[in-house]
Amino acid sequence: MSEFDLIVRGGTLVDGTGEPRRTADVAVRDGIVVEVGQVSGRASQEIDADGAIVAPGFVDVHTHYDGQATWDSYLQPSSWHGVTTVVMGNCGVGFAPVQPQDRNRLVELMEGVEDIPGVALTEGLPWTWQSFPEYLDALETRAHDLDFAAQVPHAALRVRVMGERAAAHTLSTEEESQLMAKLAVEAIEAGAVGFSTSRTLNHKSISGELTPSYAAGRDELTTISRAIGASGKGVLQLVTDWDDESIETDFDLIRSMVAAAGRPMSFSLSQTAAHPDRFRKALAFLEEANAEGHRLRAQVAVRGIGILLGLDLTLNPFVSNPAYQRIADLPLAERARRMADPEVRREILEIGIVKNPNLIGGQFLDRIEVMFELENQPNYEPDASQTLARRAAAAGVDPTELIYDILVSDGGRGMIYQPFTNYVDGSLNGAREQLVHPFTIPGLSDGGAHVGTICDGSFPTTLLQHWVRDRAADRLALEFVVARQARATAEAVGFFDRGLLAPGYKADLNVIDFEGLLLHKPEVHHDLPAGGRRLLQRADGYLHTVVSGQETYRNGEATGALPGRLVRGAQPTPR
Repeated sequence: MSEFDLIVRGGTLVDGTGEPRRTADVAVRDGIVVEVGQVSGRASQEIDADGAIVAPGFVDVHTHYDGQATWDSYLQPSSWHGVTTVVMGNCGVGFAPVQPQDRNRLVELMEGVEDIPGVALTEGLPWTWQSFPEYLDALETRAHDLDFAAQVPHAALRVRVMGERAAAHTLSTEEESQLMAKLAVEAIEAGAVGFSTSRTLNHKSISGELTPSYAAGRDELTTISRAIGASGKGVLQLVTDWDDESIETDFDLIRSMVAAAGRPMSFSLSQTAAHPDRFRKALAFLEEANAEGHRLRAQVAVRGIGILLGLDLTLNPFVSNPAYQRIADLPLAERARRMADPEVRREILEIGIVKNPNLIGGQFLDRIEVMFELENQPNYEPDASQTLARRAAAAGVDPTELIYDILVSDGGRGMIYQPFTNYVDGSLNGAREQLVHPFTIPGLSDGGAHVGTICDGSFPTTLLQHWVRDRAADRLALEFVVARQARATAEAVGFFDRGLLAPGYKADLNVIDFEGLLLHKPEVHHDLPAGGRRLLQRADGYLHTVVSGQETYRNGEATGALPGRLVRGAQPTPR
């Protein structure tokens, strides 16, 4: 009989502490790391990791698998990129608590805010719950390929308590605020890892309504925060616009919430071209708040935050062009064939790009100066000389024609990458400044969301491939990146049992061919319920991914093992 279930032998161990790498074996029994070093015993399964990096499984704290987790055991694309734990329910959107008459409103909100097809949600969600505890119970009925945790979303709370008045952005009464707080604590006590809210103008339902949490009053948010704090459990998460008129108000609100709760809190942060220095104000605020004793972090992206444009995606520059709309419902191959016809091409180009502010991202469709062709090996920090505007000028052609030809290429599968934030002055230097700040963590991948416009569940691979290995200058240390993406993220949500490869910790790990890491171009799949469309992005280089001691992926392919479970609330540090 074998002494261990699994031994990973001879790998270069990057253990998540940030300490220098070393050669070591890792032995696992009953889903727990039991030995690290030179292991002499034998195991039921042994993995030869000589020449490879052995690192803890990555923790992604900002995803939206709230619907997918109810119908799908494979939380891809995250699980293709070394992620072994995800946190969903971010940005104040989700599907519980809910009354039957409000289900469609929550679907429309998720469809609009997170670009998940409403037909897929309508077809896929079983709706076997009304309360948040019942939702958690429903999640536990299905095994998964990674661990996952849920936050209770503010928008759902507001709709549950206020009905139509929530969508009308009416201030809640004291009684309503107290009921929301009671339901939030009920969720936390049942195992929700935290509470999330949104105050951004970018978050609208598919019908154009601002998210119900947008104008919630300070009293409501502090009432909820105080109640969560009294429970002694849970974290808080917020997204806001950080505009000039409200940034100090936002700072005050965040300070009020975190002070009322006495619990850890995080907010979303990135650099914009219009206000390239504003993120530094937020970083300074972070330093002040932490100096005051608050536990506050910013979630930051590892590359530009933007969208992908294509004929088979949610958006393309001609999506609102009347000539294009006449053929928009044709199958992709037929549409591309028709668009190659000179007369159809002339008709569409004669009208050109049509902005549509009613579509999320639709107001940016004419920003050719920040559009890039997405190639088979995507470059997420492209040289500014390769913008479609500059390429067209160099070739002496109309940039709209160049855009058209890219979209029609490859049978209509050509894609354009358009970063909105972090890619400023032709580089990701601002993103780097955020990544290395002591009070930030990698986040904002939105895994499981924006399935027709982005595919950022691959953020962990970008950290390794681009920031550690390939960037021309100012690369980051592998030990630092692993510690941030595995341990710092886990700690931020109270998961103290993972993110390190040391005896007693959860046996979530990756064996990585570091030199062989390679992100592929996202591809469109129609595999959501009701044939819904989504973008998926694969990567080479993940030789083995292990969750709770069981190998879930080998060379990027699922093994069929489904050890992933719902994580209910904070997890203590192992003894």
